[in-house]
Amino acid sequence: MNQALPKLFVYGTLRSGFHHPAYAYISNNFILLGGAKVKGRLYDLGEFPAAVPTTEENFIIGELYELHPDQDFSWVIEQLDDYEGLHVEANEKTTYRRETATVYINDTLVQAWMYWYNMEIAGQPLIVSGDVLEYLQQKQQP
Repeated sequence: MNQALPKLFVYGTLRSGFHHPAYAYISNNFILLGGAKVKGRLYDLGEFPAAVPTTEENFIIGELYELHPDQDFSWVIEQLDDYEGLHVEANEKTTYRRETATVYINDTLVQAWMYWYNMEIAGQPLIVSGDVLEYLQQKQQP
């Protein structure tokens, strides 16, 4: 793990196990460092999950990536910002906000960029495990 290269924590459609078309972008521009977690709560919004930070001992399960050394971070992150809906009209609120977070990977703490949900969460189902892939597999079982 190169401390100088920017890191990215993903927990939803950008995870490798999700098989979402956007994952190809992640795998072309970042190197997977492994499974990781951040303090927060995860909610089911239907088409995608929403992460909300917390100081409690609740964790969101995801993956930690490091920018590929040949890539330009500002260009790569702009594409992800666009995907996550950060580019809106002046009078609109963004669905997500990109911030750094403390990520737990193995026995190490690192700072990484991630996307937190930026809208009202009231009434949405909590993903108790913090792992959206596990949650969706359980929902599909009869």
